[in-house]
Amino acid sequence: MMKIRRLRSGTCSGILALAVLAAVAPRARAAEPISANRIPQNQLIQPETLHRELEAGRRPLILQVGSRMLFDEAHIPGAEYAGPASRPEGLEVLRHRVAGLPRNRAMVIYCGCCPWEHCPNIGPAWVLLHQMGFTRVRALYIADNFGADWVHQGYGAEGVQ
Repeated sequence: MMKIRRLRSGTCSGILALAVLAAVAPRARAAEPISANRIPQNQLIQPETLHRELEAGRRPLILQVGSRMLFDEAHIPGAEYAGPASRPEGLEVLRHRVAGLPRNRAMVIYCGCCPWEHCPNIGPAWVLLHQMGFTRVRALYIADNFGADWVHQGYGAEGVQ
């Protein structure tokens, strides 16, 4: 006959707590980062192309979705800071900024904090804007960083210190 050992009450409540945590954990985990590489190629714009468009007088809404420090140091002339999209509060700033805009408004989002494949901001911003129904969103493809791919190319920047 199998002997059943009685568990101490503390052990039972500990097991119950672990079971509850296991059931809730998938929902409580932080969202997986959304890779910039998820953005379709046909929705990317190269720095040189955006620069030419700006020079020609075409002016989409340009939103920087990276760090405030990066924006303050240097940003595309006329760009607006729209919060760090890798954080929920940054996505709220972005959502609030575009909430009243027509869904066919041309806009360009960019970050430039680091190499494209490691950027934590551009993917979440792009996904949010598309979930909100925006149809003319392009992401500025910054291969290395904003300094190397925009400022040092001579495309012009505001806030350069």
